[in-house]
Amino acid sequence: MIADSMTLAVALVGIAAGVYAASSLSSLGWLFRYFPPVVWMYFVPMLLSTAGVLPAEHPLYASLARYALPMALILLTVSTDLRAVASVGVSALLSLAIGALGVGAGCVLAYLLFSPWLGDDAWQAFAMLSATWIGGSANMVAMQQSLGVPASYIGPIVVVDTVIAYSWLGLLIAVAAQQPFLNRFLNADMSRLDSVEAQLRESSAHAKPATVNSICMILGFSLVGSFLARVFAENLPELGSPRIITATTWTILITVSLGLLLSGSRLGQLARQHRASEYAYAALFLLLVSVGAQADLRAVGEAPVFLFAGALVLLVHVACLLLACRLLRLPAFFVAVGSMANVGGAVSGPIAASAYRPALAPVGALLGVAGYILGIYLPLGIAFVLSVFAS
Repeated sequence: MIADSMTLAVALVGIAAGVYAASSLSSLGWLFRYFPPVVWMYFVPMLLSTAGVLPAEHPLYASLARYALPMALILLTVSTDLRAVASVGVSALLSLAIGALGVGAGCVLAYLLFSPWLGDDAWQAFAMLSATWIGGSANMVAMQQSLGVPASYIGPIVVVDTVIAYSWLGLLIAVAAQQPFLNRFLNADMSRLDSVEAQLRESSAHAKPATVNSICMILGFSLVGSFLARVFAENLPELGSPRIITATTWTILITVSLGLLLSGSRLGQLARQHRASEYAYAALFLLLVSVGAQADLRAVGEAPVFLFAGALVLLVHVACLLLACRLLRLPAFFVAVGSMANVGGAVSGPIAASAYRPALAPVGALLGVAGYILGIYLPLGIAFVLSVFAS
């Protein structure tokens, strides 16, 4: 197993580069036609981790999330044409809210069905699961401390969060190539989404070729901006008792806000002209490779009953999104982004968006941040409902 940080970093970059190199070969065109490169970026490291070549846990993964994610978010948002993205804002927020309510409904149903096999305090475990699948890991820890969840439940919930959420991300990416079929099933009205994507393409139509100056400017702005955001965030108070708003949460909020504020400035115009979003995608795909490496399939047997319960929660969540999107005639893009902005958060939201509509990756980033905020409040209500059924 690779243990050295530098060797692991080279392996992750090599996987991403190797996948793109293979996708450019005409002899493999048939393979990548049905399974685009992002699918292999997720599943190749997952298989290597399961085989014991890559570690399922390593400090490098946390470091990538700590630095590459803010860099990607600031580049995505600063190069965003807000006027175009705003026209899908209501639909995007609806998908986020419906997905969150689906998580809550799924947790209540799963508790009612599986509690006989899980113990009297299992409702606390499902409250934890709702917190991590709406707000993220910080909210899960806050819920665990608030309720005093027994230690025997923490491990299984972490396994469920890892196995189910990462598997679902992989499946969503895998079916991205089937969007025409999914959109027909949803009877989706594609006019608005196509119009927004056309506007975004037009705004980047006058992009200039990369130069040493543009590369240094983009990398310098993103790295310095994300570093300063991290330094500033570490000096802000962590809010909540127990903690809900952490330094990581502040960093994400600051980088997204900074990017949005500057998107209408001269810097935003330069970012669009020099395709700054392409650098953001590179950072996101490197994050995706590291996420895949953490999805060790050997963990499946560690908590079988909780895994079945977690799968049921996810099914209810997805069913709610599919039903709502069909009734509202929303494209499959909103199913993917509304789901991963909840279940995966700020990391997976833009990854899912880029797999379905690369030009709309900023929508996934913005929804991921909104999911953090929604996750502060809604899981508390879900915990109350679960406690009522448990009493």
